[in-house]
Amino acid sequence: MTTRKSASAKSPKQAPVASTSAATPVTAGHAKSQEWFARAKTLIPGGVNSPVRACKSVQGEPIYIAEAAGSHITDVDGNRYIDFCMSWGPLILGHADPHVIKAVQEAAPRGLSYGACHPAEVAIAQALVDGFPGFEMARLVSSGTEAVMTALRLARGATGRSLIVKFEGGYHGHSDGLLVKAGSGLITGAKPGAEASSAGIPKELAALTISVPLGDLRAVEKLFAFHGSKIAAVIIEPMPANNGLLLQTPEFLKGLRKITAANGTLLIFDEVISGFRLRYGGYGGLVDVQPDLVTLGKIIGGGMPIGAIVGTRKLIELLAPVGPVYQAGTLSGNPVSVAAGLETLKRLQDPKTYAYLDSLGAHLEQRLAAAGPAWLRVRRLGSIAWPYFDLGAFPVNADTISAKAIERFNALYAAVLAQGVYLPPSAYEVWFLSLAHTKADVDALADALIAAAAQVD
Repeated sequence: MTTRKSASAKSPKQAPVASTSAATPVTAGHAKSQEWFARAKTLIPGGVNSPVRACKSVQGEPIYIAEAAGSHITDVDGNRYIDFCMSWGPLILGHADPHVIKAVQEAAPRGLSYGACHPAEVAIAQALVDGFPGFEMARLVSSGTEAVMTALRLARGATGRSLIVKFEGGYHGHSDGLLVKAGSGLITGAKPGAEASSAGIPKELAALTISVPLGDLRAVEKLFAFHGSKIAAVIIEPMPANNGLLLQTPEFLKGLRKITAANGTLLIFDEVISGFRLRYGGYGGLVDVQPDLVTLGKIIGGGMPIGAIVGTRKLIELLAPVGPVYQAGTLSGNPVSVAAGLETLKRLQDPKTYAYLDSLGAHLEQRLAAAGPAWLRVRRLGSIAWPYFDLGAFPVNADTISAKAIERFNALYAAVLAQGVYLPPSAYEVWFLSLAHTKADVDALADALIAAAAQVD
């Protein structure tokens, strides 16, 4: 059985009309957002339900969103912005894509949750497996964090080993065993010097995770020489994008594959961000590296909560009820999330989609190179761009990210926002382009950055 169909959506170049206008300077201020934030802080820790939304690193306060469509969001004060955060990656089709909304509207009246099996979850499992040649099965969960947590439990169950290896600065969700030298929102909020990147994690649990410098294959080899027989899995974002876009060489990833295979250790690719972002499938397919398991999220839900683990039948069938590794979830395979995900995946099967997204990213690079100061540049791959506002080689690990690049981003953030362009509020976070963005949107981003950069050293 297959669910692969020729895409019936419009050409990627036919973006929604609402998404074609240039950025509009903010004129209404943020009084209502400030009121909502003040109230939120009395009810929600820090006033936010995810730490990076607090905007502390850019010395600001969050804006509160009233609605979104295409490439734009509108705040409660009536200010309209071109959005390059796109819910941190899931919205590759844009906000409120009409096809996805229709799929959700058709699914919702049939029931918001069953806690039971339904045909669409079989269809999306097939759609996911179709993107990963060599894999035969998928297990649906409700978030990327849950997918990674399950994959690690599965690795330990498959190998009978306890140790997990990750890379410094890598963020794989907030499960206890992985908040060790982690990135993403922890970069701007964690206390330095702690064994774990968060309070509340027992030392005994943190000790089961070993962090290795990103990109250092020799360090991995030395680690395996001492502990190879105890290591259940090595987990990595093959396209690291949670602590800057720290692109690794294919040779490094192939080296990890060789070492893990030689030691009976599972190699897990965390593709919660990169899955279906650059191609229909995973990043491993671009660099010709086949991991043992892949974790997914974000895009595969089309803006709704979802996660998944894909792998070989031999490994995935170690999960209950077939195998001894337990995992369960009341909302796993939620019919509304699955409907949104299926429609998104169907649209992404159009080969023109990724070419269009890449052209937008290339245009941004060209605009900045032509008009901005030499330090105003982005590290880009496909539809993902990371602002690295300094000269010299682009970083390949967190230790080489310059303080000046962070300082410049923080200094110009408010000015860019005032020009009607919304960016993720952290210099360590990547920007996302979507099918709803147009060349005019990208020009507006470039114009706002160039204007702001003129006021920054």
